[in-house]
Amino acid sequence: MTTYSLGKPNQDIVAETLLALARQDRDLIVVTGDSRGSGKMTAFGEALPDQLVEIGIAEQNLVGVSAGLASTGKKVFAISPACFLTARSLEQIKNDVAYSDNPVKLVGISAGVSYGALGSTHHSLHDVAALLAIHNIDIVIPADNFETHHAILAAAIHPRPIYLRFGKRPMYHLHSPETQFQLGKAAILRSGSDVTFIASGETVAPALFAADLLGQRGFSCGVISMHTIRPFDAEAVIGVATTCRALITVEEHSVNGGLGSLVAATLMEAGVWLPFKRVGIPDEDTVAGSQVEIFKHYGISPEGLAETALNLLNSGRGNRIPASAPAAASRPAANPSTPV
Repeated sequence: MTTYSLGKPNQDIVAETLLALARQDRDLIVVTGDSRGSGKMTAFGEALPDQLVEIGIAEQNLVGVSAGLASTGKKVFAISPACFLTARSLEQIKNDVAYSDNPVKLVGISAGVSYGALGSTHHSLHDVAALLAIHNIDIVIPADNFETHHAILAAAIHPRPIYLRFGKRPMYHLHSPETQFQLGKAAILRSGSDVTFIASGETVAPALFAADLLGQRGFSCGVISMHTIRPFDAEAVIGVATTCRALITVEEHSVNGGLGSLVAATLMEAGVWLPFKRVGIPDEDTVAGSQVEIFKHYGISPEGLAETALNLLNSGRGNRIPASAPAAASRPAANPSTPV
C-alpha cells in the first residue's frame, strides 16, 4: 500500500502563498469578513496592514467592496466561510462579480462539512451547484497542498472571476514532484482498468486510499483529482470512461448539481454508458458530527468507497456503450409485452 505523508491544512497554504505574493505586489489585496483568524490571515494583516481590508460580518458588503477594488485593477482575494460567502452574497457574486466581469478571487474557507457539528447552517453543500448556474465564474477545489499553492498562484493572474474552495483539516501530499498543475486540466493520479474514482477536494485522499484497498484484492483502480470544476475537463472524463469498467464520482457536496452531475451529463452527451455512481451528500437532512464522522456516515471513507466500487462492479447493470457507438444502435429493441 502506498504511504502518503501528512501536510498542512490547505488554508495555511493559502495564507502563506498570498503573503509571499503580496510582499512582491502592492496591488494584491485581501478582504476578509470577520474571518482573519479562521482564514489564517492574521500574519498577513500584521505584515501588510495596508493590504488587508476587514469588512466584518457583512458578506454582501465584502463581495461588493471586493468587486469595486477589482474594478480599479487590484488583485483581490475575498475570504469568508464558504457557507455564507456563496449563500448570503450570491446576488452580489452574480451581479457585481460575474456579470460585471470583475476578476475577484473568491475564497470559500471551511467548506463542505468542515464545520461538522455546527450543522446544516454552517455546511456548504450548495456552493458548486449555485455557482455553476452563474455565467463567468470559474470554480476550483484543490485536493492537497501542492494543488492549493498552484491554484492560488494561478488565481492571482487569472483574468476571470474565480471561486476557490478549501477545508480545515491537514491534507495528505498526493502528488509526485514532477506533477504539472493547470487550471481546467484534471490531474490523473492513477490509471486503472476496473474502476476509476473522479474526486475533488478533500475527498480525493479517501478515493486514493480506497484504490489501495481494492488493489490489494487484485483490482485495477484509477483516481482523478478533478480540481477544476469550471472550466471542466470533459476530455479526461470521456477518456477514462472508455478505458475502465465503472466510474464513481466523490465530492464533499450535495449529489445534486455538483461534480457527479457534471460527469453524468458529460457521459450522456458523449454517448458513453457504463456502471456509474455518485457519492456525496444525499438529498436528505444532513447529519451533524465531525467531518470524519460525516464522511464515514455517507460512505466517503476508504472502506465505504471500496465497498461501493465492489457493488458497482458486481452489479451487472447492462452492457457498456462506447463513445463510438451510435446512440440508436446502442439500445436494445423494445419488447412490446414488457412494461416500461
